[in-house]
Parts: sequence; C-alpha cells; structure tokens
Amino acid sequence: MTRDIVIGQGWVPSACTLPTAEQPLRLAEFDALFAEAVQAVRREERERLRLDLVLTPENAARAAELTARENGCCSFFTFVLTVAGGGLTLDVAVPPEHVAVLDALQARAGSPAGARRPA
Repeated sequence: MTRDIVIGQGWVPSACTLPTAEQPLRLAEFDALFAEAVQAVRREERERLRLDLVLTPENAARAAELTARENGCCSFFTFVLTVAGGGLTLDVAVPPEHVAVLDALQARAGSPAGARRPA
C-alpha cells in the first residue's frame, strides 16, 4: 500500500513526482478552481469523485489544463472532463491504493472555501 503524506490541510501522494517546492503552488491552483468553479461534489463510488463545475469555456479550459499537468506528476489519477446537457463535470478516479488521496481531494473541494458556489 502506498503512503500518502498529509501536509497541513492538504495532501501530497507519495507517488507524486512534482518537485516539493512546486507542490504548494499546485494545491493552491486546485483550491482556486474549487473555490471559483465547483458547484457540487458527489462521491459516485469509493474510487471515483464527481465535481459539477460552473459551465464556462474558461472553467473547462482551466480544469483541462490543470488536470493534464496533474496527471503528468501523479499518473495514477484518471480525470474525465465532460460537457453535456448544459453542464460541466470533472470525474476523478484513483486505484484502490490511493483512495486516501481522493478522500483528501473531496474534503478540499467540499470545504466552505471550495465547492457549492451558485451558478
């Protein structure tokens, strides 16, 4: 089982290859996305999280760019960004050994500074 490191209120999975100095900046980018774009957070399955984002071209581009960079250093994530039916969703999946990382991501996305902003 992989060990994930909790930093303050954040998380950094031990499998992450992002340089340590850059990790707080990446966390801040996710926090900003969560605060500005996430409307709802749902745990679809133990290993999958769904974030409903405010549908704008900027939010779609921002989420796509951020998740692509994140997948470059934490390749265990599977991100699926979907625009359909007038909505924008970001599904995040992890293998069983990284569920703690998904739990931490859900906590950050669902925090008062994060999700549930009006559309």
